[in-house]
Amino acid sequence: MAAANPPEGVIARLKFAWRAMRSRNYRLFFAGQGLSLIGTMMQRIAVNWLVYRMTGSAFWLGLVNFCGQFPGFLAAPFAGVVADRVDRRRLLIVTQAASMIQALILAALTLTGVVHVWHVLALSLALGLIHGFDSPARQSFVLQMVDDRDDLPNAIALNSLMFNSAALIGPAVAGLLIMTLGEGACFLLNGLSYVAVLASLCAMRIAARPAASATSPAFVEFQAGVSYAFHSLPIRSALLVLALTALVGVPYDVLLPVVTKQIIHGDAQTFGFLTAAVGVGAIAAALALAARRNVVGLATAIGVAMGGFGAALVAFSFSRSLWLSLPILTLVGFAVMTETAACNTVLQTVVPDEKRGRIMGFFAMALLGMSPLGSLLAGSLAATIGAPRTLLLSGVAMLLGAAWFARLTPQIRRAIRGA
Repeated sequence: MAAANPPEGVIARLKFAWRAMRSRNYRLFFAGQGLSLIGTMMQRIAVNWLVYRMTGSAFWLGLVNFCGQFPGFLAAPFAGVVADRVDRRRLLIVTQAASMIQALILAALTLTGVVHVWHVLALSLALGLIHGFDSPARQSFVLQMVDDRDDLPNAIALNSLMFNSAALIGPAVAGLLIMTLGEGACFLLNGLSYVAVLASLCAMRIAARPAASATSPAFVEFQAGVSYAFHSLPIRSALLVLALTALVGVPYDVLLPVVTKQIIHGDAQTFGFLTAAVGVGAIAAALALAARRNVVGLATAIGVAMGGFGAALVAFSFSRSLWLSLPILTLVGFAVMTETAACNTVLQTVVPDEKRGRIMGFFAMALLGMSPLGSLLAGSLAATIGAPRTLLLSGVAMLLGAAWFARLTPQIRRAIRGA
């Protein structure tokens, strides 16, 4: 009986999990962006470590992260409209080239020993503005890179896998480089890594999209996108979940340097290991999402992930050991990855193509708008009540959010199934 109906083999499921790779353009993007993201993660770790080394202040860590993200929130509404009007590949080439210039300037300042905190703040503001245009374009460009529209959810999951593989590799490499060559080496390698993604974008063969009408003012189109998002329960709920997570959950990573030095009494390498643990969990979650056949069940997964994230943050607030913190942060990575990638998939599944750029602009607003406020809040709270108590409050807030979302799950599930 069992032989007549064998379960699907592991190898078959793994092959299915990579189905978006059948598209040449997506393969190019995956290779180029994957290498570049490792450099991006290295720079993120190095910036936090550099600022904390120069100031010794959790508040300055929060402020730098605020400056690196809040401009994106301001730019995202207009950027989403732009992404619906222009060639998204060309827009990405511009944003990636600008990011490369920013990294090389930061590398030059650091390697020559003239860097000051205000330099890091100014360059973080510039990068945040660049990311405000890059994120809606990159997210909405995914559909154009896959040959089969049915592969879109898989491509989104593989993007998450790529991002979090870089989050695993980048911090570990950054920790070693910081200890041996200093933060400037991380910034330099990040700047050079953009060559890979620029080359992959230039090598793509992309079919032209139907020209979008640009007769309406940008603000009118933005309002139309807001109205559409507000009246769609799955979109509205997903955006609120992302905003809540970015405000009270994700800023835990701003406190990792403080936890590393003051609670665990570690060094830069310890910091890299803690961050890499998050990447391990996120990779596992991305692989699980990539193996899914469809979006059925994603609403339930979002609520469970929110609850798991909150519980993990509560546990992390009480940890004083590296070996206990590592598995807890692995769970954090799994939960955050499941939640954000599932929300992304829901958004891109239900939205029509002509509004995709604007909805992904709102996606960027939810993350880029709330995250810097959360970073500033987390840094300020940690400076007042300490990092452990700040993490505890964050975990409790996420648990309350999970309870709210659980009440809406049946309605959201029906709406997604209809789409």
